Amino acid sequence: MFNFFKKKEATEIKPSQVTLYAVADGQIINIEEVNDLVFAQKMMGDGYAIIPDNGSISAPVSGQVTNIFPTKHAVGFKAGELEVLLHMGIDTVSLNGEPFTSLVDEGQTVQADTQVSQVDLDQLAAQEKDSAMIVIFTNGNEVVESMNITASGNVTKGQEIGTIVLK
Repeated sequence: MFNFFKKKEATEIKPSQVTLYAVADGQIINIEEVNDLVFAQKMMGDGYAIIPDNGSISAPVSGQVTNIFPTKHAVGFKAGELEVLLHMGIDTVSLNGEPFTSLVDEGQTVQADTQVSQVDLDQLAAQEKDSAMIVIFTNGNEVVESMNITASGNVTKGQEIGTIVLK
């Protein structure tokens, strides 16, 4: 009748905002400036990129590693409802993982300071590959209400660079 003694069902608390972090030391650029039309025209989703000063690459969000591509050039993450793809370099899938050392496992929980990969930037340059570290919100059209990148110019790995408000 009054449901005083009825057990309340546990509800998962979903974040309403996701903090974005710099994945590398380097220069942050708008996604439209990436030297690849698929990324620059946001065909895979909105995002940002960093031209790295070194090969130490960390997580773009606090969340869970959902996928590590067999060629180690890309890592998927989930932060709340937001799906995030970190794509390391342009046209790097053809390198069969050689310049990339994965430092995380699928299912692992990561924070802003978690190093997820070590990239041999000299090897990318020798193969004439662009070293842009591209962060894309692959389901952004469905779950993102707004994105605000507050950083510009040079950034430091793990630095807060903006936020995403979820629907």
